[in-house]
Amino acid sequence: MKLTKKQKEVKQKIDLSKDYKIAEAVSIVKQCAKAKFDESVDIAVHLGVDPKHADQVVRGTVALPHGTGKTVRVLVVAKPDKHQEAIDAGADHVGFEDVLKKIQEGWTDVDIIIAAPDTMSELGKLGKILGPRGLMPNPKSGTVTPNVGQAVKEVKAGKIDFRVDKFGIVHSGIGKASFDEKKLIDNILSFLAMINKLKPAAAKGTYIKSITLSSTMGPGVKIDRTLTDAKSAA
Repeated sequence: MKLTKKQKEVKQKIDLSKDYKIAEAVSIVKQCAKAKFDESVDIAVHLGVDPKHADQVVRGTVALPHGTGKTVRVLVVAKPDKHQEAIDAGADHVGFEDVLKKIQEGWTDVDIIIAAPDTMSELGKLGKILGPRGLMPNPKSGTVTPNVGQAVKEVKAGKIDFRVDKFGIVHSGIGKASFDEKKLIDNILSFLAMINKLKPAAAKGTYIKSITLSSTMGPGVKIDRTLTDAKSAA
């Protein structure tokens, strides 16, 4: 199969048999991000867990120090006494019965939903719509909270939630290709520190099996799983 010019350039930059330090991987990913738009930078961490067992499900949140670079559209589902708090914090949509009706009719044009606890009995009825889209609020991810204003601020500032998939892999966006290398490194270190913190007691053997970094249109670059602290990142 004939390679394009861009594919040849990428092939020359990456040694597929090598596991790179974080700083090296970030540099390569940025060099390979050749699209005409600002590509997202994503991380995939393969964990030695069996998600079929509840005590091995890795799920959590982390506040990336430099955000993701994405504009996050936030809906707050709350009763009227919380509406101004949510608006002041920067929520894109706020409501209760009116937004529940819109969701029931098929509207889900948001990235995250934050809900006050006293609305979950009604919002929970829309699980068949919100669940498959990953939009159902959950206390473990901080999206069901009485402090809706604080939750909105955290999400807007770069707080993300993640969950291991059925293959034992955690995927997440950790920035944009336009970020300088230090910002991407800081975000990666924060993300991996949280992954390590959430290691289930029931997990046996090697916990982090592999780490791969990539841009939207670029190839995956493997990171040395043993070099994931600030001192060894470079």
